[in-house]
Amino acid sequence: MQLPDRVTGGALAALGSIAFFYGSKLPPVPGQQVGPSAFPMVVGALLVLCGVLIVFGVGRHFEQVAEADMASHTAPELLEPLPAWRNWLALLPPVLVLFYAVASEPLGFLPTAAIMVAAASFAFGAKAKLAIPLAIIAPFAINLIFLKLLRVPLPGGLLPFPW
Repeated sequence: MQLPDRVTGGALAALGSIAFFYGSKLPPVPGQQVGPSAFPMVVGALLVLCGVLIVFGVGRHFEQVAEADMASHTAPELLEPLPAWRNWLALLPPVLVLFYAVASEPLGFLPTAAIMVAAASFAFGAKAKLAIPLAIIAPFAINLIFLKLLRVPLPGGLLPFPW
């Protein structure tokens, strides 16, 4: 059974409201600029925003265009089987999380995250000229956000972040 977009968006907005409300009730930690309430409040606000956008049908035009494009294709083209290895992509997220849990302390965040981003990019069909820069830039950006904005150190391992 498929739920209407208004029901799905409303449920998402309600869940975000609950996360925001209870996140705001978390007590601050003395000496920290960003307390434990920041993460659930940001996630809650983003969920409310996404829910409202779904309720009002933002992006629905693109979905209708995609459905029209699919209807214009011939049947044999739509029925081509995916390569057998693509069936295993569902296992990629838990494998990457397990890899991070095992490798982040000895290797450090930067090499571990670079390997994870590269593996995910290549698995989903990205070309090397996109996957490699993404695997280099994304871990540094994430590390900067955690160190400078949130003041949360990530594992240093082999390559401690110099600043």
